[in-house]
Amino acid sequence: MRFIIQAARSVRCVSALAALAFTAAPASAWWQGVEKDLRGIWLAENSANSNLESANVIVDPQDGKIPYRPGALARRNQNFANRATADPEARCFQPGVPRGSYLPTPFQIFQNDGGVYIVYQDVHAYRIIYLNGSPHNQGLPYAMGDSRGHWEGNTLVVDVISFSDSTWLDGAGNYHSDALHVVERYTRTNHDTLMYEATIEDPKVFARPWKIRMPLRLQTGPGVQILEDECAEDESGARRHVPPFKAAK
Repeated sequence: MRFIIQAARSVRCVSALAALAFTAAPASAWWQGVEKDLRGIWLAENSANSNLESANVIVDPQDGKIPYRPGALARRNQNFANRATADPEARCFQPGVPRGSYLPTPFQIFQNDGGVYIVYQDVHAYRIIYLNGSPHNQGLPYAMGDSRGHWEGNTLVVDVISFSDSTWLDGAGNYHSDALHVVERYTRTNHDTLMYEATIEDPKVFARPWKIRMPLRLQTGPGVQILEDECAEDESGARRHVPPFKAAK
């Protein structure tokens, strides 16, 4: 088996640039009332990545079901039947939005006045959320979309468009088209909790917009960091995640 290094340099560069760029502040800044400080390593402690509908994270509609258009549900069912080999994330493609926020692997947030930078452990994916009022890059098929954000009080609101249709919303085959539009809301409700909310709209697939909400937990402790997540390709050409490298003690 040979290893495929997916954009390792890119994620290291983004991490380095973000670390250099974000506004320096004391570690105790949160306790000094800086509620807009979203920095940290975060993880969703739920089963949303496996199946959004069974994870109790869909808050609208109230029945917790994704409102598929007539005919669109058949493709989800086909995806579900083939999920063991068809899930793009399991095959080492970028997770997409909003899925990147509720993977069983963490992500790290950096920030400054001009942007918020999210580095995901999963396949070296990353995002830059521009806060400078610049227009979207329209019509480009990004797996992670094109993000523009602004603050509403202590909540970071992120408008994400320009998606490809290459990602799934979870491992159960829930999917979207290239018409996906996501509005995310990040609110730090206390030192250890980041409330994540996403409104999902796609007129090609869903009958109406729908919404998910979940808490993300700050990961703390000695040595907490984003690890390398690589992929291996077997003789048949299938790609799979391999465990992150950990140095021997």
